[in-house]
Amino acid sequence: MKLIRVALPVPLNRYFDYLLPDFFSVTKGVRVSVPFGSQTKVGIVIDFPETSDIPVEKLKPIKAVLDLEPIFDEEIFKLLNWASSYYHAPIGEVLTSALPVKLRQGDSTERAQPDYFIVSELGYSALELDELKRAKKQQDLLNELAQLANLFEKPTACSPSAWKGLLEKGFIEKVDMPFIPQSWQEKLGNRPLVNSSNRLVLNKQQTLVVSRLSVRNGFETFLLNGVTGSGKTEVYLQTIESSLNRGEQVLVLVPEIGLTPQTIQRFKARFNVEMDVLHSNMNETERLNAWLRARNGESAIVIGTRSALFTQFQNLGLIIIDEEHDSSFKQQEGWRYHARDLAVIRAKNLAIPIILGSATPSLESVQNVQKGKFTELTLTARAGNAELVKQQIIDLKTQRVTAGLSEQLLAKMKSHLAKGNQVMLFLNRRGFAPVLLCHECGWICQCEACDKPYTYHQKQHVLRCHHCSSQRIIPRQCGHCGSTNLVTTGLGTEQLEQVLNEQFPDYKISRIDRDSTARKGALETHLNDIREGKSQILIGTQMLAKGHHFPNVTLVAIINVDSALFSTDFRAEERLAQLYLQVSGRAGRAEKQGEVVLQTHYPDHPLLKNLVEKGYEAFAGEALKMRQLMMLPPFSSQVLFKATSKNSEHAVQFLQELANFFAQKANDLALQGLQIRPPFSAPLAKKAGYYRWLLIIQHPSRMALQKLLNMFDNEKEKITVPSSIKLAMDIDPQDIN
Repeated sequence: MKLIRVALPVPLNRYFDYLLPDFFSVTKGVRVSVPFGSQTKVGIVIDFPETSDIPVEKLKPIKAVLDLEPIFDEEIFKLLNWASSYYHAPIGEVLTSALPVKLRQGDSTERAQPDYFIVSELGYSALELDELKRAKKQQDLLNELAQLANLFEKPTACSPSAWKGLLEKGFIEKVDMPFIPQSWQEKLGNRPLVNSSNRLVLNKQQTLVVSRLSVRNGFETFLLNGVTGSGKTEVYLQTIESSLNRGEQVLVLVPEIGLTPQTIQRFKARFNVEMDVLHSNMNETERLNAWLRARNGESAIVIGTRSALFTQFQNLGLIIIDEEHDSSFKQQEGWRYHARDLAVIRAKNLAIPIILGSATPSLESVQNVQKGKFTELTLTARAGNAELVKQQIIDLKTQRVTAGLSEQLLAKMKSHLAKGNQVMLFLNRRGFAPVLLCHECGWICQCEACDKPYTYHQKQHVLRCHHCSSQRIIPRQCGHCGSTNLVTTGLGTEQLEQVLNEQFPDYKISRIDRDSTARKGALETHLNDIREGKSQILIGTQMLAKGHHFPNVTLVAIINVDSALFSTDFRAEERLAQLYLQVSGRAGRAEKQGEVVLQTHYPDHPLLKNLVEKGYEAFAGEALKMRQLMMLPPFSSQVLFKATSKNSEHAVQFLQELANFFAQKANDLALQGLQIRPPFSAPLAKKAGYYRWLLIIQHPSRMALQKLLNMFDNEKEKITVPSSIKLAMDIDPQDIN
């Protein structure tokens, strides 16, 4: 029997050798099923070696071959190998994570026979007679389906409840038809590519930007730096149109699922082409089908969150990263890649353009423009000649405050609401009054596993730990002195909602946070209520600060910024600045002037003054000067090691040994400029019973740091990680936690 080398999804940076029975026909890159201990795993064939380090008699034969052709094309395989090397992640885990779950489990790559549907006679009659005017979602979906060819599949981007409603009413019917895969161009047929009636007239700036983006010179990274409301989406749409006209496919990455409904709506209104959505709220069959459709050339546009980056395409011609500064593009579990950075590498490999869009570009991207690596295109005028927002800082020290709301802010809210406008309050906290404490002695009810206060959730009437998700009933008396005088303190979105209901009983309130949008479809319902004017007061966390278009919101207030002003994380100021600008951009669009209010106890803080008086560009310039002075990213490269253990001392000791290892290697190489910080406790020092300790190593040269990390990989065998410690490595960390 021959030998076969396989990459497996295990946390070991190595390949595994097996025997290849003669009756199997195998090529590189296909999936195989192999025995692994007492389990059976699905791996990917890497090579057919002549010899093995393991004696042949100890090798086991593979169980099955799952593909006739390689699962990865050459382009994506090259990208994943580069990613494995750069992020020092086990190749098997990297390769496997780039596949839909069903393929990881060994399912077939054959497109499953899809269900086909038609609009029934009843459906066409319902449209003519306007029977669905009370069910707006169903009406819109039925209208959309009626425009399609005779046969269609269930669209991945439609509302599940609207689809179910149409089926139950008999307005759409399932038909039995053999599956014939068609390219997106064939499906388009004679219909126009775009609905020109939806195409907006560009201003001078937008026209120049679109014409520059339409000139193709192979690979180029564009930073589309456009103020909020300047019409970046319209620029995307018209640039995508140029790509589609050339027969190319397009990949659009958005930071969060919450941004996809609105994006999809705009895209579907503009283009008559097949498009798919890829995000974590889809079931595994839907995700597999979307992945296969892109690979087969059936879909023209794929819109998704960070993992959609690994989708294979038949003819990818353009990549767009919306809100490129957003930290959601960084994977925080498993192998910790950055989708934006990998997308740039992918575009380079394919020799295609990539657009990074943001109103508040990351300092890394600003620096890349200054170094000439990125081409900056700016949009400084708000679309539709909208006026710039008025900005005001309210000094809380001079105000009477009710549940975090100053008298001045309450007066402004009344004024804006009286004019028929909407108001948005931004608060970066969930739950009702986070802390439960004893009024007599100051005891705080804490999670024992995390040493952090429980959050009080009023509606469920429970205490919940937001770090390890444990919960408990509300105690009747103090755990320290026995007093029954327990009170809640702090400010959460639920508490704010309650106070606002008392202050503004005549207005409807929408609260958008992770709790209120946990149910499938809840976010879309909330967003529609806001756009249709059913809600006048909006309370939001970061979810609401990004990308959503609310034309009637004229007042935006950030309730609590003080906590973000003082942080040990060097990126905290950058994030606050981005947040402020993003939130400000939600105020006032089109003909209505917006107003943004910032409540703080520190009105003279230089960061706030710089932002409010000079804008983000001036802030970014100053922040980069500070970073350079302190030799922090992007002027250096970092790696973060995180050790978690039930024994705090063991974790510290191990990280110190690791620090000594790197110091020794730097000395051996006569490497100057290596900075090794002593091990320090994570901001959340204990989580779910485990202590968390961190070690940061940095060097001005990315190559030098990579060289050290390669030496670490090669000598891992000598550095035994105790079984009681879990070690994670994060290249270019975005969060120090």
